[in-house]
Amino acid sequence: MTTLVFGHKSPDTDSTGSPILWSWYLNEIKGEQAEPVLLGEPNTEAAFLLQRWDLPKPRIIEDVAEGAPVVIVDTNNPAELPASVNSADIRAIIDHHKLVGGLETKGPIDITVRPLACTATIMMDLIGDDAAKMPDAIKAAALTCILSDTLEFRSPTTTAHDRAVAEKLAADLGLDVPTYAAEMFAAKSDVSSFSDAELIRMDSKEYEVDGTKFRVSVLETTAPGVVLDRKASLAGSMADVAKEDGVDQVLLFVVDILNEEATLLVPNDLVKGVAEKSFGASVDGDAVVLPGIMSRKKQIIPNLKV
Repeated sequence: MTTLVFGHKSPDTDSTGSPILWSWYLNEIKGEQAEPVLLGEPNTEAAFLLQRWDLPKPRIIEDVAEGAPVVIVDTNNPAELPASVNSADIRAIIDHHKLVGGLETKGPIDITVRPLACTATIMMDLIGDDAAKMPDAIKAAALTCILSDTLEFRSPTTTAHDRAVAEKLAADLGLDVPTYAAEMFAAKSDVSSFSDAELIRMDSKEYEVDGTKFRVSVLETTAPGVVLDRKASLAGSMADVAKEDGVDQVLLFVVDILNEEATLLVPNDLVKGVAEKSFGASVDGDAVVLPGIMSRKKQIIPNLKV
């Protein structure tokens, strides 16, 4: 039976590229049948990865069958996974996020969770010397994941090891990191064709803080003005998305990659309070700039207060 390899819902570059990378390893090195799949449409940067390196777009699945063998990557949070994930046969988890709890397995499994910026970095370590056998497109998938999750080494989640692995991959591919990263970020920043609701859900995760359920959405861009020009309509859509998704509030952070800061949209007093209590911000108006805030995992989620 073919093992399905997938990351989280609202797949970003790491949750698109890492399943491709690990499926290659299982198929070509371990001799096991594996297929990368997605839990939604990939974002614009992930779509760039597939097109730039002529990688087939993984099929999108809604759920998993009972007993189906699966490998979960780039998350361990059941809220970000198929509804029936606990009835599947989870074979392994490879992740770089904090443990959330709630997953159930049929027996002992391989779990690798390391404090690195990117799942692909962990996979490169696990693959080891066999990485020399990778075709360029698979190396490029790993490189793109790392540059995306580290924001070209700007994110505070970046480790020296992430950087070293990425630089070796770039050298193998004959790529200049700043030039290639600029291509990636330009693709990520092209959001003109997306509706407000699509933008809000594009890179978002659900978290509960003291009984309040949030959808924490992050838009990483080199052109924040394009998104912030839609501030009013986005604020209006946030309430609709929250209602549809069963959360109390959407928090939307527009991360300016080049200036290394985030702008939090402030549509109401609840979000104003979150900004003041969580980040010590002084809020005056419908948005607030948070200097140095780049990472949802390391800087936003751990600090959220209501």
